[in-house]
Amino acid sequence: MFLDPTFLAIQFLNGLQLASLLFLLSVGLSVVYGLMNFINLAHGTLYMLGAYIGLSVARGSDSFWLALIVAPIFIAALAAVFYALLLRRMQAASPMKQILVTFGLIYVGLDVVRYIWGDYSHSIPTPNVFAGSVHLLGEVYPSYRLFMIGLGWFVFVALYFGLERTRLGAVVRAGVDNREVAMSLGLNIELAFFLVFCLGCGLAGLAGVIAAPVLSVYPGMDMSILVLTLIVVVIGGPGSLRGAALGAFLIGMFETFGQVFFPAIASVIVYALMAVILLTRPGGLLPVRPS
Repeated sequence: MFLDPTFLAIQFLNGLQLASLLFLLSVGLSVVYGLMNFINLAHGTLYMLGAYIGLSVARGSDSFWLALIVAPIFIAALAAVFYALLLRRMQAASPMKQILVTFGLIYVGLDVVRYIWGDYSHSIPTPNVFAGSVHLLGEVYPSYRLFMIGLGWFVFVALYFGLERTRLGAVVRAGVDNREVAMSLGLNIELAFFLVFCLGCGLAGLAGVIAAPVLSVYPGMDMSILVLTLIVVVIGGPGSLRGAALGAFLIGMFETFGQVFFPAIASVIVYALMAVILLTRPGGLLPVRPS
């Protein structure tokens, strides 16, 4: 059964679905670290808050699509406050201080979620248009998972053209290459990085909403995926959009097929992959500044 082409194709789609989710999460974390040299371990907390905000909106309005719009906007606004009150002050701090502060925010977010929504598991209903299944190679596959895959590809293409074909993208690239020179030319690098930071955090909120119908919503859901997200950033290369996409694809596939073929050591395989890449390419597979 494990070598059946149809079975392998279905698992490949499952890997793509996980990769899409990891990409939406990792691209913001990667860009923030690569552009601002800031280690934001609370990025997963924004993912969890996005899921809970989406849950409340979906229940109040009976609309998954409204939740898909409102939650990322709310999380982006929350990120703007976080940037103004904390990140600007901590950007020049040592990595250890950044880790301790953002790690503490994980527990703050966890207690906030438990206080407002309780300690129970919830779920956002799948939208009616994707509630059914499609037939692929003679097998039934949930159409909502295909929607997740398609959304991940759409966001990647939109971000790619946004960074390559817009003035904001040009300013961001200039700031990454040489921040001091770019600022001396009159480019508002801080504003560009602020907008990119809010966008990346908004994508974390978006990931929380689209994951809710599949993975459910519960306190601590951020920690279950934060580690994989950090591995994606390390493998792909901090600050690299294509690196985040490649890292998400590799981890999605290794995690999915590892759970199928080697369930007892699936996590070991993922960490071994990260170790090999760190030893051979310390900057990641597609670093923003090739060495």
